[in-house]
Amino acid sequence: MKLFPQGVQFWSEIYRYRGSATPYIVGRTLAFGLIALAVTAIHHLTAFNLAVPITPYEVLGAALGALLVLRTNAGYERWWEARKLWGGIVNQCRNVVVLAVAHGPDDPAWKRQVAAWTAAFPHACRRSLRNQRESGDLESLIGAVKAERIVSSDHMPTAVSLRMSQLFREGAEAGMDRFAFLRVEDERAKLIDHLGGCERILRSPLPLAYSVQIRQFIFVFLFTLPFGLVEQLEWLTPVVVMLVGFPILALDEIGVELQNPFSESRLNHLPLTELCATIERNLTALVADLPEPSPARNGQGPDPSRRDADEAARLAS
Repeated sequence: MKLFPQGVQFWSEIYRYRGSATPYIVGRTLAFGLIALAVTAIHHLTAFNLAVPITPYEVLGAALGALLVLRTNAGYERWWEARKLWGGIVNQCRNVVVLAVAHGPDDPAWKRQVAAWTAAFPHACRRSLRNQRESGDLESLIGAVKAERIVSSDHMPTAVSLRMSQLFREGAEAGMDRFAFLRVEDERAKLIDHLGGCERILRSPLPLAYSVQIRQFIFVFLFTLPFGLVEQLEWLTPVVVMLVGFPILALDEIGVELQNPFSESRLNHLPLTELCATIERNLTALVADLPEPSPARNGQGPDPSRRDADEAARLAS
């Protein structure tokens, strides 16, 4: 049994640099410290008296703190909603393959295709949300030719969803239960709904005026704060300004970073790569015990190898 695991985590995270807002704001914090040092030097080394009453800053600080909390909460709402939407993608992908394996036609090749294309869907969503066009994840699931076709499409997740729907129709023609067909189509439609929610978050950031006004407020507050502290704190004024400015600037940066939870360049972005790998592993395991397709299919269902060859020839032409 570990002794004091929470205490160890507390001390380890104090010194953690990666994953925090510190790299983004250390320069700004030092800049406001230098401004405070200049104000302090002018006040104490020249005949200019730059001191002002500190009382207004107490009121302004409370107002600024409330604005920052509201903006940070708005950013976190977007992050959490995106996580819930991806949780739905995880669940719906599992439901699709479970329904296909349990109620689909007795064709292992068809079931493997359903699992492969369903596992390709979250990869296509991740690539689309991150504006990436690489096909590496898709090639291992659906083959190089089909992966290139998906990557070159206007909207990758929709192209994958279309192929999934075609597979379900083939399954219905091959004997899939009508109720199971309607249910699996409903699960596929929910996948598109979840993706639409993610795209809404991606393409509708918080209003720019909101961010601009808060940052202007931060600048005015930290730029003029030394004038209210210089008389009482003297040469400690730059240190105190940096101590006050560090959490303010950190909250501001966190609120901005949380607006886009999909980009890898953002702080604490959603682990989409890991989520996609988990979905792929789960779905592959569901069809791992199915018998391998025999060379002679005796006319039962479409031949995937023949379809791949026809598709490659069509693309080449």
